[in-house]
Amino acid sequence: MKKNTLILIALFCSFFIHAQKKQTENNTIENQFDAIYKSSSTYQVYKVISKEKYLTLKANVLDTILESAKNIADQKKTIAEEKEKHSNTLKKLSETETTLNKLKEQENTISFFGKNLSKLVYKIVIWSIIIILLLALSFFIFKFYRSNILTKKAEKNLISVEREFDIHRKKALEREQKLRRQLQDEINKQRNS
Repeated sequence: MKKNTLILIALFCSFFIHAQKKQTENNTIENQFDAIYKSSSTYQVYKVISKEKYLTLKANVLDTILESAKNIADQKKTIAEEKEKHSNTLKKLSETETTLNKLKEQENTISFFGKNLSKLVYKIVIWSIIIILLLALSFFIFKFYRSNILTKKAEKNLISVEREFDIHRKKALEREQKLRRQLQDEINKQRNS
């Protein structure tokens, strides 16, 4: 019994919805004009329309026109809003592209002593400085080792010259002492004779 009642209610609802759809489909202005034309009486070549139907049709047409005008105004407003959004989006896109270009430029440049250099020029400058410093370092290391070798050689020569000088001084001292003795011996001989 409950099933039959549910089926009956479902059929009634679907019939009612179908009838409303048909009524709204028939309620267009064109259909209303056709309905008035069909229901009007004919007098000679003229159609006679009742005032009531005419006023109803007029109200419906004016409502439709007002609704259409309202829809047009709403659509114009929507279009204006969309144009503004589009304009704002284009503006933001332009700003974003400008920012992106600046960031790309900053990414590809390096500030070096207050000047913006491209990364390639910066690398060339830095590597040139490094190579010059390495060459200078190697030059000074070479000079240091050369000077060190010459200094060691000079020290060896100095030591050997000092030894020779000491030997020579000792020999000269011995000779001098020998000569003094001889002189003293000669003086003593001269005194004694």
